[in-house]
Amino acid sequence: MLLLTDPQDKETVLALYMNQRWWPIEDVIKTADPSRDGLISVQTFGERIVLFVLNYIIFGMPEGNSANGAFFLPHSATECAKILWRNGEAVAFYSVKMKGSLCDGTTSHCYLLPVLDTIFVQRKYRRGGLGMKMLRDFCQSFKTEDALGISCPISAAMYQVCLKYLQTYPEEQKRLWEVEAPGDWSQRVNIWLKIQMESSPSGRHGIHS
Repeated sequence: MLLLTDPQDKETVLALYMNQRWWPIEDVIKTADPSRDGLISVQTFGERIVLFVLNYIIFGMPEGNSANGAFFLPHSATECAKILWRNGEAVAFYSVKMKGSLCDGTTSHCYLLPVLDTIFVQRKYRRGGLGMKMLRDFCQSFKTEDALGISCPISAAMYQVCLKYLQTYPEEQKRLWEVEAPGDWSQRVNIWLKIQMESSPSGRHGIHS
């Protein structure tokens, strides 16, 4: 896949080449299909392209966490993910490491619980409850699981989403864990408990700094 970058800023991708033509990035993540609304599972090749643009180009470069040195690789062809569509545009997505799936290609370790691996909302659509909407969808997709994970480390912004979510749905407080792969009990920290501990006088600034 060919990417056209800004000559003045090599981290800014202007267009993507596919189907024998260049497509502006903002056009790749748009659709004329009115049925695309809300959270939709990524299944087709075209949806994989949209996921690639959201994750690698928009999230991983201009809107990513470059100040923290974060860099995000494209999802694999088998990655379980959902894209959030609104008014004909892909505005957010989240991806999941399924229980029983391999942690990576170098070991035989498998995830011991479903794990919310990546979650992203375009900057212009933030502070509109979309992060909480996707977290709710993730939890509702695995109603029968006793434990659900969120990949470590969790950002301060995501902790705020978790706090609001767990206050709204207290029945989920025992189910959500911050996990390192593959997610055995020694690699889990209960998110609600951690929030409470960090909010105590001795650790009040821990997750909000």
